[in-house]
Amino acid sequence: MNANIVPTYAALLALFFIALSIRTLRLRRQLRIAIGDGSNPAMLRAMRVHANFAEYVPLALVLLHFVEAQGAQAMLLHGLCLCLLLGRVAHAFGVSRTAENFSFRVTGMALTFTTIFFSSAWLLLASVRQHLA
Repeated sequence: MNANIVPTYAALLALFFIALSIRTLRLRRQLRIAIGDGSNPAMLRAMRVHANFAEYVPLALVLLHFVEAQGAQAMLLHGLCLCLLLGRVAHAFGVSRTAENFSFRVTGMALTFTTIFFSSAWLLLASVRQHLA
């Protein structure tokens, strides 16, 4: 079992989440917006990047943890974890731009969905194999 791959990526993602949080808090301070987006497009973008991360990453990490706990190969785990990490960075970069680059946003979500989909599929297949054995 490779019980040390996912925690490394989880730590990297946690550090990125902190960076997104600090960026959002600094923007709030700069714009003097205590709650909500204050009808400010930059604040709304920062909030959505931060929230989108918080919406998708926990589920993906739980699934990745289970894939690792079930004994998946290291290459598969690294591939899925890299998809998630690169997807979140691409998404944050794309959505953060005032002149939004949709290719980064779409790529980011595609990589995130790839991680969630293939982790789920791997777990379902492992479950079927286990029940048939």
